[in-house]
Amino acid sequence: MIFVTVGSQKFQFDRLLRSIDEQIASGKIKDEIFAQIGFSTYRPKHYKFENFLDREEFEKKVLESEIVITHGGTGAIVGTLKKGKKVIAVPRLAKYGEHVDDHQLQLIGQFGAHRMICACYEPEQLWEAITRAKQTDYVLYKSNTGRFIEKIRAYILHL
Repeated sequence: MIFVTVGSQKFQFDRLLRSIDEQIASGKIKDEIFAQIGFSTYRPKHYKFENFLDREEFEKKVLESEIVITHGGTGAIVGTLKKGKKVIAVPRLAKYGEHVDDHQLQLIGQFGAHRMICACYEPEQLWEAITRAKQTDYVLYKSNTGRFIEKIRAYILHL
């Protein structure tokens, strides 16, 4: 199963959801899809969806999935990587009213450059990204939080 999440900010991501529907209808995407569509106005016709899932349901969908398709938000990407799942990230773009700016392009570019995710810049290419993600072993995410906290602690103790 592939889980799609477009985040919980008050922005639509109709372009992504519509493209998934079209690629299922054309036979390009054959996987079972479930999506959390957030504030999007597009209603999928060829896959199951909910507007929002509670934290427990969300975690369950991530754990059940082979791949998570998400927008380019840091929390969504890092949270999924921490669970050892493959991520395909598609950036929300300001020109489509999907976000206030295009910072997700840079974020996805960085994660992609480090071979941690499959970057997909155009929703119409998702079926290719799904195929690529299934065949690729990605670099595992390692948090630097513990080391960062220790550096801050050492600094404070030496004040």
